Amino acid sequence: MKVATWNVNGIRARADQLREWLAVEAPDVVFLQELKAAPEKLPEALSGQQEFWARWHGAAAYSGVGLLLRKAAFAKEPQFFHPAFDFETRIVAASWEDIVFASVYVPNGGKDFSAKLDFMRALAAWTAELRREGRTLLLGGDLNVAREERDVHPKERKPNQIGTRPEERALLEQLLDQGLTDVGRKLDPDNDELFTWWAPWRNLRQRNIGWRIDYLLAGDSIAPRARESAVRREVGTSDHGPVVAWFEDSGVV
Repeated sequence: MKVATWNVNGIRARADQLREWLAVEAPDVVFLQELKAAPEKLPEALSGQQEFWARWHGAAAYSGVGLLLRKAAFAKEPQFFHPAFDFETRIVAASWEDIVFASVYVPNGGKDFSAKLDFMRALAAWTAELRREGRTLLLGGDLNVAREERDVHPKERKPNQIGTRPEERALLEQLLDQGLTDVGRKLDPDNDELFTWWAPWRNLRQRNIGWRIDYLLAGDSIAPRARESAVRREVGTSDHGPVVAWFEDSGVV
């Protein structure tokens, strides 16, 4: 099973790039963030994707998430839903047997830092509830938190900046403590350049001077099967690069 997450930073502006990437990468599960479009405003070629079960969850030109599951891998349509703590169209989930897939876009926190913390607390509590129910979560998204100091390039580090504050990192660890594994870090533990977001100036992307804020997090029954993970820094013109992972004999597809 190949799984991918990508903050597209405006799906209408990057519709052709997304369509091409889906054809080349051929993921089975796709988590998308920052659509910046209501479902009825999606480019027709995307809203009509026939090879995926899809749920587009957006409103106007802000936020928005999408979740796509390839029909060849998932024979019947999954049950799509939005947890009760969803706001500003920031989470879409799907149930498939005992697996829950979730595409998540955590608030940046610059506008309302307390709302970001509240969302992260609710996300961890929901994850814990799924675990108590015996369900496995596979989450992909832009969590807007650099987990460790090394997840921000030295040239980008500033004291007490949002995305690196202790309370944010503590809440990210609280989420991981609910039986989730940070797949990218597990498979590449010594790589200090796993950046997924780059500010759009001074060729920072080309120089790989960025932040690691996009993640694939896998529950207990799936994480041990992770075999490969990569950041596709060369893909598209979003300020984020897709993160892709492959799971062997996942028990799903």
